[in-house]
Amino acid sequence: MKPTLQTVADAVGVSRSTVSNAYSRPDQLSPALREKIHEAARRLGYPGPDPMARSLRRGRVGAIGVLFTSALSYAFTDPYAVQFLRGVAETAERYGSGLLLVPLSEAEEEAGIRAVRNAAVDGFCVYCVPAWHGALEVTRSRGLPTVAAERPGQPGPDTMYVGIDEVAATRAVGGHLAQLGHRRVAVVSDFLVAERRTGPVSVADPAQIRYDVTRERSRGFAEGLAEGGIGWSDLLFCNAAANSRAEGERAAAYLLDRADRPTAVLAVTDLLALGVLDALAARGLRPGRDVSVTGFDDIPEAAAAGLTTIRQPAVRKGAIAGRLLLDPPEDPAARQVLLPTELVVRASTGPVERN
Repeated sequence: MKPTLQTVADAVGVSRSTVSNAYSRPDQLSPALREKIHEAARRLGYPGPDPMARSLRRGRVGAIGVLFTSALSYAFTDPYAVQFLRGVAETAERYGSGLLLVPLSEAEEEAGIRAVRNAAVDGFCVYCVPAWHGALEVTRSRGLPTVAAERPGQPGPDTMYVGIDEVAATRAVGGHLAQLGHRRVAVVSDFLVAERRTGPVSVADPAQIRYDVTRERSRGFAEGLAEGGIGWSDLLFCNAAANSRAEGERAAAYLLDRADRPTAVLAVTDLLALGVLDALAARGLRPGRDVSVTGFDDIPEAAAAGLTTIRQPAVRKGAIAGRLLLDPPEDPAARQVLLPTELVVRASTGPVERN
């Protein structure tokens, strides 16, 4: 027979609740009694109370589910994701909670929906999921606390989020390039189109872009560049199959090998921008002189590369997201947090050279 809590209690000559306290409330027992109970459990082969059963009794699992539409490895390799998750984890530690990473496949949406439906968590942090993904409806239907790591387009009074003003941030980038005299400008981004491919794409209007962050950042670029008389239709767009340095370099190749090469390339992330810098180096071109390049996030590698970028507080954003889930403020207004951003100008941008 498999040993149970009662088996240990009978062996030690104490009640079931006393044995339970040895595992869940050890401070309630003397050190000698605790050790006597644990020694009997080891001798009998009793592993301790079933964690799932304990969670059901407490009504709390002790884990936050973090949702994102990328491979699981993304959480450990993308510099910005690592910083954000660090912030969530630091808050979770303070509250005695853990993290459950839930990658959602775009190609197999039903698998992602099942993963969210079956996730044993106390709440969800929606880190990087497009608004149209079916998994988001499942999070709502489960009735668990949910916080978004981006400001929704139309947040309701009960919506919890911690985000930034994406349009205002990239408007500053566009304005910076316009003031430097750039008129032939290209945008490199993932999720400009539904297909996961790298190459030039036609985007007639920002409303065509389905992914919220890509759409808002592209819109901000255009608004800032309008200061120099550049319209949306004047921009070149190049889609990247993934948010990676390698795909940023591949996308930049299409732009830099044109006869009418752009004088500036605006990337929606630092990783893509670093790839653009790699493509410049491979062609003997100088960033900030021959072609200006900007990024977004200000990951640690950005400063070393001299990359002009937008700084957003990734660790702080993750920490606030965790706090909103585990200890939400009583004031509903305090559950919607907008963080500041900053344009950081470095050597990768400069005025257009006059020939």
